[in-house]
Amino acid sequence: MAKSYQQRSCPVARALDVIGERWSILILRDLFLKGPRRFQDFQESLAGVAPNTLSARLKTLEGQGVIARLLYNEHPPRLEYHLTKKGKSLSPVLKALKHWGNRYG
Repeated sequence: MAKSYQQRSCPVARALDVIGERWSILILRDLFLKGPRRFQDFQESLAGVAPNTLSARLKTLEGQGVIARLLYNEHPPRLEYHLTKKGKSLSPVLKALKHWGNRYG
């Protein structure tokens, strides 16, 4: 389980409890820009992320209802991650971060 800021009265802290861990925003970025992704796709686009860390972030985001995984009945079985309605609602946040990064980063 992810660490918590334990500041339930602060909406910023609550948001960071969901998406504030390292790599989480970049996972969301990939899903917004490229659509549904497989674990291997994330590993290729997120240079430097350890497989166990990526797995943990995906599980946390899934547990928070931000992403969901879909199992395809193929051989071998294939899992894809996609944004949920809750995850899609983060679009303005990612756009604002992109704008800020272009301007000041």
